[in-house]
Amino acid sequence: MALTFSKSLPMMDTVAVESSSLTKVAYDAQQAILQVEFCDGAAYQYAGVPFQTYQDLLRADSKGAYFNHYIRTLFPHAILRAAAPAD
Repeated sequence: MALTFSKSLPMMDTVAVESSSLTKVAYDAQQAILQVEFCDGAAYQYAGVPFQTYQDLLRADSKGAYFNHYIRTLFPHAILRAAAPAD
């Protein structure tokens, strides 16, 4: 399910992550919104994500695998920025 969010979440602390698919994540605990930036330049927000899920993502050995299994299709999302076009 896609949602519409108005903008990125500048009030959140962005965390750079080591991953072959993700570059940065941020979390807004008051709104339970997870923001994810991908290596291809795309950025999404996921609504209703529990803080524990965010913490587990940060602790996961494979951030991409955790994201794909526990977040990608389970929470409503909105695209903030499309992937950069390939050369």
